[in-house]
Amino acid sequence: MGREYPRYPLVGVGAVVINDGKVLLVRRGNEPGRGKFSIPGGMVEAGEDPKVAVVRELEEETGLKGEARLLLGVYQYVERDGDGNVKYHFILLDYLVEVKGGSLRASSDAEEAVFVDIREALNLNLTETARELIQDLLVNGIKACVGSRSIIEG
Repeated sequence: MGREYPRYPLVGVGAVVINDGKVLLVRRGNEPGRGKFSIPGGMVEAGEDPKVAVVRELEEETGLKGEARLLLGVYQYVERDGDGNVKYHFILLDYLVEVKGGSLRASSDAEEAVFVDIREALNLNLTETARELIQDLLVNGIKACVGSRSIIEG
């Protein structure tokens, strides 16, 4: 099943890396959201544990090795085309990840990888779900499952 026009929602993961009040962001190289800043992440493969997927995706996109610590939130992204058909539908699991090694560099699907002051990040061209996550972190702090607003409130 491809990412565009899926029969069912696809499950993705996001690696939330925070260091000295700065959050790691990547500029997306592919749709959806090409050119926007987002949390590093990607798709969970069939049979893969999401905590393993988030660490794999972090390394693929940024060169950093990490360990998943805490599920921070569950977010949803739905994009419809001009005819109202669902073009993209993702359920995203965002994990707090502790960096254990590696060197920061953009790779894979990311055009750029940078640490940005978490408050200043809201001034960037962010994906909807990255903006929602960062707002939740600023309001609630780092707590288990601070997200879910887009799933619960629809």
